[in-house]
Amino acid sequence: MNSLIILSALFSAALVVASILSSKIITIFGFFVPAGIIAYSITFIITDTTSEIYGKKAADTVVLSGFISLVVTFLMMQASIILPSAPFWTNQEAFVSVIGSTSRIIIASLVAYVISQFHDVWLFHFLKQKTNGKHLWLRNNASTAISQFIDSFIFISIAFYGVMPIWQLIFGQWVIKMAIALIDTPIVYLLVGTLRKKANSLVTA
Repeated sequence: MNSLIILSALFSAALVVASILSSKIITIFGFFVPAGIIAYSITFIITDTTSEIYGKKAADTVVLSGFISLVVTFLMMQASIILPSAPFWTNQEAFVSVIGSTSRIIIASLVAYVISQFHDVWLFHFLKQKTNGKHLWLRNNASTAISQFIDSFIFISIAFYGVMPIWQLIFGQWVIKMAIALIDTPIVYLLVGTLRKKANSLVTA
């Protein structure tokens, strides 16, 4: 199977899972963050890997596929709330409480996602051009750091304004995302190295 298809599928899956899980706030090392933070951080690993191996156009396509996945998820959730429940179903109120809050989170995700992910891809390639394709670690971490802050600010503001302390959540989410970004740098190198070897073997085969 084409590696790009697998990366795109993982990207969309991580994005949807992150949106659903983020209705719960958890504590990581004393910071309060949405539960979907780890799943969402995976998306930046995938966009950076895709950008490095397949180029900006492919990375933009992956981002677009994720956006479509979020839109479809949102529509399906709204349909599940609107459709009448079975007579023996007694959990409609709890269901609406969870899915309804998730719908707001998905709207927040859509806005934050479009801006931050396309910015991440743009900045990654801008830095790649400026460094003549060297220092993958620099563009991986720099593009993620700025894009993740943009994402955290927009997402938390829309998803939790008037409900939770947004500045505490913004700071906590960004700090944890940056810690994950530093940890994921070896993963990006591993994926890039593996995919390059695979591409070279296909060329020489």
